Amino acid sequence: MNKEVFVKETHRGLWYENGVLQRVLEPGRYEIPDRGWRGRGPLVEITLVDVRERELTIKGQEILTADKVAIRVSIVVQFKVTDPKAAMHNVESFEERLYSDVQLAARRSLATMTLEEILTNRNRLSEDILADVKEAAQGYGVAILRADVKDLIFPGNLQEIMNRVLAAERQSQAQLVEARTRAEVQRIEAAAAADVSRVTAESAAAARRAQAEAEAEAHGIRTDADVAALRLRAEAARAYSDHPALLRLRELEVMAELAKASTARLYIGFDKHVRPGQGEDS
Repeated sequence: MNKEVFVKETHRGLWYENGVLQRVLEPGRYEIPDRGWRGRGPLVEITLVDVRERELTIKGQEILTADKVAIRVSIVVQFKVTDPKAAMHNVESFEERLYSDVQLAARRSLATMTLEEILTNRNRLSEDILADVKEAAQGYGVAILRADVKDLIFPGNLQEIMNRVLAAERQSQAQLVEARTRAEVQRIEAAAAADVSRVTAESAAAARRAQAEAEAEAHGIRTDADVAALRLRAEAARAYSDHPALLRLRELEVMAELAKASTARLYIGFDKHVRPGQGEDS
């Protein structure tokens, strides 16, 4: 009777017949044929390989830096099997091989870095590990997705010094932020004061301009009135010149107006050669 085998989405299957790999099974249902009552059929074996993303932690590796400081480093590697056949056939244990490859890559990278470089550029270690191990891991069917430094542990006295340095850096950053904030506030206040001064100056200039325009307009009106008055006087003078009787009539009107005042005195001059009651021809 045939047996049934199910390969899940999370796995792939390796189909062996008499110990020889025949094919790689995708997810699905498979029947293993019966060898017959005499056992003459092939011996079929199926090995399942997990192809999900997994995580491998390399813990507490003590490594000397380029400046001879011993540090302990923990590294987290995320990977997945991309070639089940190579993962099962090319190495005895792909997980153990990956562990040692990453460990050695980390040692090689840290041995070329100073402590300061490690502290200021931890990404370099991750990049070095990926560059060093990625191609080798492909040889045994594994793809490295990322490799990150999880922990860095320094010697006791160095750890205390580093804590002081980090505290000083944080304080320096806080002071820098405070100084930048204060400078920004001063800049805003100066800009606001400049705007107020500009608006005040513009308002004063506008007021002076309006006053000057008003004065100019008033002066123009007065000038127009004076010109009009002079024009009327000139016209009157021409009329009096052309018609002496009008001038005489005007004189009489003025005398009549003056005669209405009790305090007014009128002085009328006569020709001294003419006596009263005597005409010019006498």
